[in-house]
Amino acid sequence: MYLSIGNDMAVRDTSIIGIFDLDNTSTSKRTREFLNQAEQEGEVVPCDDLPKSFVVTAEYGLHRVYLTSLGSATLEKRLK
Repeated sequence: MYLSIGNDMAVRDTSIIGIFDLDNTSTSKRTREFLNQAEQEGEVVPCDDLPKSFVVTAEYGLHRVYLTSLGSATLEKRLK
């Protein structure tokens, strides 16, 4: 099954490591460091709008961080 994360993108639900609210988690120094490192390594897939949350995935040995304009609660509801 796939999860639509907006902007005509979808990720496989079995590859999702976590769904995180950007406003709440970006206050942490470790989260900011993680996002900066992922961006430097080219693992971040940006969205067109102002991002509200991010989805971390791992599949086939590749890690990706998808920024999405959808809220984390909306994405969690879509998973159910």
